[in-house]
Amino acid sequence: MTVANRAGRPRGSQPADGPLGNERLTALTGTVLLIGFAAEGVTILSIHRLLTLHFFVGLLLVGPVALKIASTGYRFARYYTGAAPYVRKGPPAPLMRLLGPFVILTSLAVLGSGVILGLAGPGNRSWLFLHKASFVLWFGCMSLHVLTYVWRLPRILLGTPGGRGGRAAAIRAAVPGGGLRWLLVGAALIGGLLLALAAVHLAGPWDARSAFH
Repeated sequence: MTVANRAGRPRGSQPADGPLGNERLTALTGTVLLIGFAAEGVTILSIHRLLTLHFFVGLLLVGPVALKIASTGYRFARYYTGAAPYVRKGPPAPLMRLLGPFVILTSLAVLGSGVILGLAGPGNRSWLFLHKASFVLWFGCMSLHVLTYVWRLPRILLGTPGGRGGRAAAIRAAVPGGGLRWLLVGAALIGGLLLALAAVHLAGPWDARSAFH
């Protein structure tokens, strides 16, 4: 028979907004972004032919990027305001704490400069240079970030045994709030899709310029 704690949850279970739930939301959003940015990278290989698709995918990723920033920002806020579960879990490794702000800033710079390029049109060379420069910086930061975290994704998302043994894996698998996490990721994708559908026409002048050249 399960022994319940004072909050009415089984002993050892985690709240939906606890550190394990937050970790799963961050990992799930990160997986979506990994796939999305890989698709965006494919468009770069033939940017003149796939410029509209490049612009569309970039706009689509705005929603998931915003959710990823929100989930990591929530963990940051809960840890530094002294929330006991987050303090017990501890902060990311020092290198990742140092790298995190650069990942966020360069992601915002790449996406933001891309949107401004769409609004400004092909004649604005300054924003084009900024977009390319921020992409180079983003690629370096994101490569380190992905190489650090990608191997942890199966353990986090599927609850497979990690360094803490089978009991920790069982707790991970029982984290509540899975439906809410999928709902948040779905809402982020729908928001990005609506933005992409509304603004993809801005790529038209750039497409015409590419066709001319």
